[in-house]
Amino acid sequence: MAKEGVKARELKRQKLVAKFAEKRAALKAAGDYEALDKLPKNASPVRLHNRCKLTGRPRGFMRTFGISRVTFRDMALAGKIPGVKKASW
Repeated sequence: MAKEGVKARELKRQKLVAKFAEKRAALKAAGDYEALDKLPKNASPVRLHNRCKLTGRPRGFMRTFGISRVTFRDMALAGKIPGVKKASW
């Protein structure tokens, strides 16, 4: 389980990216790189990192479900994810 501060920091970055998205796009289209440098560093979408919504785990993220592989497996075996069942052949 990730620390609450790490999850909060990532959420803060997501909000900052959304806030400056239009401004960044306009500055990039105009080629004004000096103004881009003056924007906050965390306003860049490159600094975002996918994390599990439940545990905050940074690795093994499944984009389709928004959770880590470990959490996905636990929830799938418990029947908490509709339409997902264990494969056997």
